[in-house]
Amino acid sequence: MTEINQSIQSNTIVHPRYGCAIGAVNTVAAIPRGIPIANCGPGCADKQYFMLSFSNGFQGAGYSGGGAVPSSNVGENEIVFGGHKKLDELIKASLKIMDGDIFVVLTGCAVELIGDDVGAIVKEYQQKGYPVVHAEAAGFKGNNLVGHETVVKAIVDQYVGEYKGRKKKGLINLWFDVPYYHANWRGNNIELKRVLEGAGFKVNILFGSESAGTSEWKEIPKAQFNLVVSPWVGLDIAQHLEAKYKQPFLHVPIIPIGEEATTEFIRNVVAFAGIDNKKAEDFIKVEAERYYYFLEHFSEFFSEYWFGLPARFVSVGEAAYNLAITKYLTDQIGLIPAKQIITDNTPEKHRNNIRELFHGISDEFPLDVEFIEDGYLIEQQVKNVDYGSSVPLILGSSWESDVAKELNGLLIPISTPIVSEVVINRTYVGYTGALTLLEKIYSETVRG
Repeated sequence: MTEINQSIQSNTIVHPRYGCAIGAVNTVAAIPRGIPIANCGPGCADKQYFMLSFSNGFQGAGYSGGGAVPSSNVGENEIVFGGHKKLDELIKASLKIMDGDIFVVLTGCAVELIGDDVGAIVKEYQQKGYPVVHAEAAGFKGNNLVGHETVVKAIVDQYVGEYKGRKKKGLINLWFDVPYYHANWRGNNIELKRVLEGAGFKVNILFGSESAGTSEWKEIPKAQFNLVVSPWVGLDIAQHLEAKYKQPFLHVPIIPIGEEATTEFIRNVVAFAGIDNKKAEDFIKVEAERYYYFLEHFSEFFSEYWFGLPARFVSVGEAAYNLAITKYLTDQIGLIPAKQIITDNTPEKHRNNIRELFHGISDEFPLDVEFIEDGYLIEQQVKNVDYGSSVPLILGSSWESDVAKELNGLLIPISTPIVSEVVINRTYVGYTGALTLLEKIYSETVRG
């Protein structure tokens, strides 16, 4: 790498692919009747909404997100004299005006730097019986993925509380998509919950349309186990719950996409839970037959239109979907992985495990994934890929639109940010989502 590129990589980030930790206001807003309170500078929470929701599939803000987030708008006066009084007034006003079941105060950079004891203020409300939680979410502590885990653990510790009762066999806490970060998170939750319930489980989904809200969060300690479906996000949460509630967890690092992966996923979860597999096998039979019915009809197009189809692809995005989509397209569709770039600033301790997962996808093609956050460097990498004689296929974000045009390639948006599509409840996971992903890729192919 040249000296200038090293300088760019170490000191600046062009075209960011994630938000800062205060972006976890979206995690709270994704809990039905959850109210985030942003204790930070003016505009901080609003910028996270635009990055992670509005400019990411135009997902919408819901009742308590976006411009509705209560904020202390910390300024010079608070930095000099402290912001205790202003925060206290904000919490009182939020409890009075906002109709919610849980209120989460997220402290940003300015407040943490000046040392306000926000925890003490929040504790006074907790002692009075108000459902108020405090989470430290300063941007210098990490990105919105780290902020998400911080907020979840804060809610568990301060709101869910202690529990020493029995566990409910077959009840799962699902730790999966970070709300709003992946534009398809709502549809993905719907599909994965459908799959798990079809296999005989009851699922605490915790976020989005399928969640029962705070009553479901109160059920977290009663679950038989925690299920983490992600290469790394959610592992810290599961380990925290294991220590707190003596609750085991199953880690499935590759999100299931397609029949083979989803069927294997179901069987692994059933085996871990130790439940009767009859319902799961009956469900698998029905889903597999339906999946291959549609795939058989798709194969007629695939075989007849072969001369105009992409053969080699590049994937650019967060670890979870980069890994899952690469595995599906390589294993089950037969495309050739040419370059994989992970953009979510994966913690160093998880990177070797993720590299090994990529290495295990294919015996035929070497898969050496790279971890790059800077958009300029990513663009140079995508440009220099050998796509052979076929049309380049780029699975990435809207930041890759210029390089896709330059290469006369196809761009399929799979990662943050996405400004070319409106996403409502779409999914690319499970049995159903895999077919939607194929529709998307090959519709763009024939259109292009």
